[in-house]
Amino acid sequence: MSQDLPIERIMQTGLLTCGPDTPLCEAAARMAERRCSSILVVEGDQPVGIWTEHDALKVDFADPEGVHRPIARAMSSPVASLPRTTPVGEATVRLHAEQRRHFLVVGDAGEPLGILTQTDLAVNQGIEPYLRLREVGSVMRHRPLLLPGTLLLAEAAATMRRSGCEAAVVAADANGELGIVTERDLVRFIARHPGNTPIGELASRPLLAVSDGDTLIHARDRLIDHRVRHLAVLDAGGEVVGLLGFRDMLAGVEHLYLDDLRDALEQRDRALALSRQNLQMAERVIDASLEGIIITDPDNRIEFVNPAFCHVTGYAAEEVIGRTPALLSSGRHDAAFYHAMWNELQAHGYWRGEIWNRRKNGQLYLERLTITAISDDDGRVTHYAALFSDITHIRENEDRVRRLAYYDALTGLPNRRLLEDRLELAIRHAHRQGQRLAVIFIDLDHFKQVNDSLGHAVGDELLVRVAERLAHRLREDDTLARLGGDEFLVLLPELAELDEATRIARRLIESIGEPFLVAGHEFRVGCSLGISVYPDDGTTPEALVQNADAAMYRAKHEGRNTYRLFRTEMNQRDHQQLALETALRNTVESGEGLEVHYQPLVDRDSGEVQGAEALLRWHHPEFGQVSPGTFIPLAERSGLILPLGEWVMQRVAAQLMAWRQAGLTLPRVAVNLSARQFWQRGLVERVAELFEAYQLPPGQIGFELTESVLLDHQQEAVELLHGLRKLGCRIAIDDFGTGYSSLSYLQDLPLTTLKIDRRFIQRLAGEESQRRGSAAIVAAVTGLARELGLRVVAEGVETEAQLAALSRYPVTLIQGYLTGRPMAAETFAECYLQAGEKVRGS
Repeated sequence: MSQDLPIERIMQTGLLTCGPDTPLCEAAARMAERRCSSILVVEGDQPVGIWTEHDALKVDFADPEGVHRPIARAMSSPVASLPRTTPVGEATVRLHAEQRRHFLVVGDAGEPLGILTQTDLAVNQGIEPYLRLREVGSVMRHRPLLLPGTLLLAEAAATMRRSGCEAAVVAADANGELGIVTERDLVRFIARHPGNTPIGELASRPLLAVSDGDTLIHARDRLIDHRVRHLAVLDAGGEVVGLLGFRDMLAGVEHLYLDDLRDALEQRDRALALSRQNLQMAERVIDASLEGIIITDPDNRIEFVNPAFCHVTGYAAEEVIGRTPALLSSGRHDAAFYHAMWNELQAHGYWRGEIWNRRKNGQLYLERLTITAISDDDGRVTHYAALFSDITHIRENEDRVRRLAYYDALTGLPNRRLLEDRLELAIRHAHRQGQRLAVIFIDLDHFKQVNDSLGHAVGDELLVRVAERLAHRLREDDTLARLGGDEFLVLLPELAELDEATRIARRLIESIGEPFLVAGHEFRVGCSLGISVYPDDGTTPEALVQNADAAMYRAKHEGRNTYRLFRTEMNQRDHQQLALETALRNTVESGEGLEVHYQPLVDRDSGEVQGAEALLRWHHPEFGQVSPGTFIPLAERSGLILPLGEWVMQRVAAQLMAWRQAGLTLPRVAVNLSARQFWQRGLVERVAELFEAYQLPPGQIGFELTESVLLDHQQEAVELLHGLRKLGCRIAIDDFGTGYSSLSYLQDLPLTTLKIDRRFIQRLAGEESQRRGSAAIVAAVTGLARELGLRVVAEGVETEAQLAALSRYPVTLIQGYLTGRPMAAETFAECYLQAGEKVRGS
């Protein structure tokens, strides 16, 4: 087929179109049904964008909502188009030069007529002679992308996008059969959105293949016969060494066509030198060239320019004839640059390089320029011919790819890859100079709440503002990078002293702590920082980042909105915590090693037992007796507090039923509720079911809560507490006075008991300064409780002196080692329970 054939003869007609608001999944479904590689997005009658199979790689399959967003947010715009009369050869070159796979073919009035693809050129370009002479292995450039079948769909798509691959071979399944995932498959996945599924379950099988020694014509026919886009290429040993598609075949043809065009231009130059008679033929070649061409006389006055020159520069031929190429000067190059150019041109007869020029509209562009001196038979220069091509977009695309690879798309900050490069260089420099450097790991506190309450758009804008504030508080040579989400990393090179890192950390915390105004919302966020120092805390980028991350988590656990320095013992503590958490998880599942102990609540005046508090104890074969102060916070952090709390309630109820069946007097037992237990849906219903299942009298089990559980959602807490009170349950506030006490909730919530924290009780018998402060607090709490009709429990009473000191206050109940330690159920029954049906503490 001739390279001059117009593309309208081979283009795909019957355009597949959709509106800009069409969901991606719907557009993908249309493409999958029509087996089209692209869909044109139109608004009114005007094309506004195009979405192709290649764009499917950009979809985040891990986000279930990603496939439902409007196609306008994912399409490429504006649409690259070609007139219907464009020669096939020119279209081939432009596809290669502009790194495109599709062109919109438009009519004389700019109306859309069809789509031209690489496949159309490969199938219809008449390249059978070339394909018959070449073997498959001759066009293989890279080994195929091989992905494990266990890889999730989102990561597979991201890997294909980063690798620039149209398809990937999927590792063998259980039957040893390989599969393939292509861009077309991803379109189908968008259409039916199977979720973030392992690609081994989604890959197409069987994997069609050809040998690397087969001819390209055989491979092309196999692609067409099976209506597939890629074939696996096998070597002599049967190993997959490549993937072959129409794009690979077309690349070789494009190369041949460019060679042909270059030969034609050289023939043109020779024709100009030989005789004027051949000038007309040469001019036709020049007019058809995609490169801009200028011919000047020996004095550098322009005699001729071709249409490509006018297209690139914006000047008409009549505007430049008789003038020098200096009218294109950008001002970016000095006189020395042009002087060197002319010296080389006169010495060698040609000059080749890149140069910045200026279009008629003032816009700068970069061109690759070749200037050739044309001489007559006597060796005198008669003309200069300059050929140039606009490579601005090529450079911009290279810069864009480089920026995407090394910079965060949202904030413009360096990403993890660039930071690791800079950190590695900084470590080498610090090693040579005997200096220190620091790494600061930054994580925003409660950022998820911003996303959940105000939306991801506000969250993204907040991250941009945070990046700006952090950057303004750093030194000139420091590096701020975004790792992802709400995590940032700061590299502080050339530290004179460690205090310098902590000063910077405080500045960063202060900057983030100031109010943000985003999209009309004013709010504050905090940040937690972790600092690691080279060489004290690590000598590799990985170690320094990991240790700074560990220090940051320590800052979060110790109050947030602060910073912590890494210490070696932190790693050991983390390993111990992980082992302890694993042991606790196993214990919760089996119940082995867990036991409920009971500590009596004694009437201060009569000494009679009025109830008991249920306290969980854990004995592990390896760790021994683990303190509640250790495993209860661990259960809170790891999410085990819910099954652990449920186990305690069931065990207490079962024990009460066993005591009742044994004819013993039942004490009222108080169970501690964590915040997650209290706010878990259906608490009141579960307590009622517990009473019924174990045949317990109303209110036999009561509950103790801390102030912080109730203060965050006081109105919601009222309803829950009233539900528990209807079941007869007593409600006690534990450790009263140690939190952010609010007197208003005492009269609003249906509470029955206040428990004064042990610290106040123990100080009543201490030094004078301690007695004075604790006495005032105990007097205030007991007086307030008496006025509100609440019982008062004094916790932690351990000595007779403390008990005597309490005699001055209206304290109802005593709990502590003086009146009874926590003990196993059997011991508690022997010491405190008597035969009878009376409920003690009623």
